This record gives sequence, structure tokens and C-alpha cells, in this order.
Amino acid sequence: MLPLMLKVYTARLGDGAAPLQPRISSELQNHLGFLNQELAGRDYLLGNELSGADIQLSFVAQLALRFCGRDAFPNITAFVDRFEARPAYQRAMEKAGA
Repeated sequence: MLPLMLKVYTARLGDGAAPLQPRISSELQNHLGFLNQELAGRDYLLGNELSGADIQLSFVAQLALRFCGRDAFPNITAFVDRFEARPAYQRAMEKAGA
């Protein structure tokens, strides 16, 4: 998701990136709004069962919530909460020392 990566990278540039921020924020809101809408009424991206797409999406969703806040996109927040509550995720985090 390009707008999210631009948000991450330009955050480190300080005032030099200020002219880019409105466009990046607008595009990020569009992308996350679409994703939030797609997750409405579902546990996971492709329905109610975990898929490889959900695993790939989890990293993007976690990062997005850090930059945009948990309240802005309730369906993405619920997705991340469900994903992080899975025993396999918790075991992986333990092994990683997180």
C-alpha cells in the first residue's frame, strides 16, 4: 500500500515533506476507507476463515493503525484484534521476544 509506505518514509523527513502530507493523507484515507468497508461484516478479508491474504494484510493493517489510530477504522481494528488474539500469532510473538 503505497500511501502507507510514503507516510512512514516521509515522517522521517520532517518539514521537507510537509508539501506531500496532504496528498499522502488523502490517499491513505481512501485506501484504508476501502479496506475498512470490505472488512465490514466479515472476520477476515475473504470471509470468515483465515487465509494467506489475511496474513499478508495483517502487517499493513497493524502499521496503518499505528499511524491513523484505532478509532478511525473500526473494521480494520477488529480485524487486527482478531488476528492478534489467535494462539498461533501469540506463540510467534513469544518466539520473537515481543
